Amino acid sequence: MRNHPLVQLMLVFTPLSLLAFGGGQAVLTDVRHQSVDVHHWVSNSEFLSDYVLTRMAPGPTTLIVSLVGWKAYGWLGAVTAAVAIFLPSSLLVYGVAHIWERQRGAPWQVHVERGLAPIAAGMLLASSYNLMRALEGGWVAWAVALAVTGVLVFSKINPLLMILAGALSFLAIGHFWRLA
Repeated sequence: MRNHPLVQLMLVFTPLSLLAFGGGQAVLTDVRHQSVDVHHWVSNSEFLSDYVLTRMAPGPTTLIVSLVGWKAYGWLGAVTAAVAIFLPSSLLVYGVAHIWERQRGAPWQVHVERGLAPIAAGMLLASSYNLMRALEGGWVAWAVALAVTGVLVFSKINPLLMILAGALSFLAIGHFWRLA
């Protein structure tokens, strides 16, 4: 039973659901590792393409697990993966929200909130770094990613313009060099 494909999806994505502090981006590295390296449900290239697709769609980063499930086991895999990534954390937040609200302003709560914020930020940074390591396109991809990061950190330029600029950069460069 443990080797059943749908059970494997549940066993991989349920624990990740409970670790997604700061949002799905925080566990993206683990989702990629399990989906590409461990279970081979998708290739690295498919994962990156699916990631871009889910970032263009409204909704959380963890939508990618539905596409992984779909590619691995069809519509039943998509539903199973979605339930595994969304239901456990939703139930946990629902349960904790009642306690959290009753304790609003308690000293322990203030300290927990202050402690969780840098942990969530660190998990997001680690995921971003690991996603960059998986990028296809070599040094050009790194240069574009770092340039976009710098522009968005130090200006108020619309991120959609950065997406357009990145796409045009790769289109132009692709004519002259074969990207890694």
